[in-house]
Amino acid sequence: MSRSAHPAGPRHADVYPEGHYTAPAADLNALDEKVWARTVRRNEDGVVTVGGMEVSRLAEEFGTPAYFLDESDFRARCRAWADAFGPDADVFYAGKAFLSRAVVRWLKEEGLNLDVCSGGELTTALDAGMPAERIAFHGNNKSVEEIERAVRVGVGRIVLDSFQEIVRVAHIAQSQGKRQRVQIRVTVGVEAHTHEFIATAHEDQKFGIALADGQAAEAVRRALRLDGLELIGIHSHIGSQIFDMAGFEVSARRVVQLLTEVRDEHGVELPEIDLGGGLGIAYTSEDDPREPHEIAKALTEIVGRECEAAGLSTPRISVEPGRAIVGPTAFTLYEVGTIKPLEGLRTYVSVDGGMSDNIRTALYDAEYSVALVSRTSDAEPMLVRVVGKHCESGDIVVRDAFLPADLAPGDLIAVPATGAYCRSMASNYNHSLRPPVVAVNDGEARVIVRRETEEDLLRLDVG
Repeated sequence: MSRSAHPAGPRHADVYPEGHYTAPAADLNALDEKVWARTVRRNEDGVVTVGGMEVSRLAEEFGTPAYFLDESDFRARCRAWADAFGPDADVFYAGKAFLSRAVVRWLKEEGLNLDVCSGGELTTALDAGMPAERIAFHGNNKSVEEIERAVRVGVGRIVLDSFQEIVRVAHIAQSQGKRQRVQIRVTVGVEAHTHEFIATAHEDQKFGIALADGQAAEAVRRALRLDGLELIGIHSHIGSQIFDMAGFEVSARRVVQLLTEVRDEHGVELPEIDLGGGLGIAYTSEDDPREPHEIAKALTEIVGRECEAAGLSTPRISVEPGRAIVGPTAFTLYEVGTIKPLEGLRTYVSVDGGMSDNIRTALYDAEYSVALVSRTSDAEPMLVRVVGKHCESGDIVVRDAFLPADLAPGDLIAVPATGAYCRSMASNYNHSLRPPVVAVNDGEARVIVRRETEEDLLRLDVG
């Protein structure tokens, strides 16, 4: 399918000298399997499909913008992580990436545990039937009410994030006549190679208790003295969207050193170690993520080697993939509205969503891919910036990409790898309505999180 040429903006050769941009793909109609969900294809009519359903049909039924999630891909990634680490380790899906009752049910059915970091996430998990003992509760400032509920329902672990929280959780557990299983989150002083806002293991940030100056060792002493706590291990998380395993190796070495000090001082070998999540996914063809079996092999070898050198029994390992599971399984579908060529610069392509459904580009300088999905085109590539409809100059979805020069209003374009931190961070900026999440599987589609309505907005506005 083709369409008559739309007045195009600057071509890539007119804008940047060679080497100052990522060159367009040889075929703009091709879909890089690295960044798209596993069932995404382009059919013989040139229309992209997911789970056997054409995006044009999905747009007609569910509207745009909308997130479309490949359920079979999500389930397959859950199984891949569970199989990679095996029965002697624990995989906790990080619910903050994206959580819904359907997702909780899928996790439960595929044998994964769940990490939550708020009362709302805990409510969703319990309501959807996740056993409390398979839930871990994170957070740097858990409220008394959240802790009371977590202890009461019997969550499998609470990750302690401060000296105050050690006492707070112990007191609440004792008042309920319980002994709560806990881990202590430590910051190990690793500078992960990622954006500063998602690097979480250097000392100057809000999470955890620093290894430096013996603070983490003191936290262990206090936790071991309190009757309301059962200290089961140490937790470390060095950041997000990380491809290099070197940071995990340094982190594991420092955590094992702490375990050694605990054994030597207290005669106790803590049985668990949680290395967090943060493994990167492919947002563009330039990204090169590792497969779960590679990650599992590397992490288990690192921990095993360090424990053997220290004369420790190897603890049970936990990991917390969130983005790595759900991120690649979804894409956001938009309809093109205004197209605005700027001579000598680029063409601005405005869509019917924006920073209210994907804040990551504005917040983290995140990079994304984009493709024309409602048809194919033989037109030459033009450099575009995909932007939203909000009253904000930073309302950018894809900063720089190439789309066909005959792109026109009404075309459908899609941004892949938006399963993580897009719907979960979505907002009502400009009183926009948050998009639905639609699960697609084997020729069927169903809404798992419905689109907001204007009635939803007014229902909260009680003034």
